[in-house]
Amino acid sequence: MGFCELCGRRNVETTVHHLVPKQMGGTFGPTADLCRPCHRQIHALYSNQEIHSRLSTLKKLREDEQLSRFISWIRKQPPHKSIKIKKSNERKRR
Repeated sequence: MGFCELCGRRNVETTVHHLVPKQMGGTFGPTADLCRPCHRQIHALYSNQEIHSRLSTLKKLREDEQLSRFISWIRKQPPHKSIKIKKSNERKRR
């Protein structure tokens, strides 16, 4: 069990998030350990192009309006709770 660098929750299962998507040349670039819900939420809201062009740091991810609302909510959830993530309607249309 680990620590999510985005929401700050402890004792959560983490995955490695490439701050610059691998498709955009970030294979060997900076990464962050994120809990599964935070990682899934990023990719449900944004395309790899959007992540690359404007959300390639933890600071920028935290400051994003849509993601910051999710982070505020997820911080209150227990680490063992199963969270269902859905693609945003805007992302579905692309």
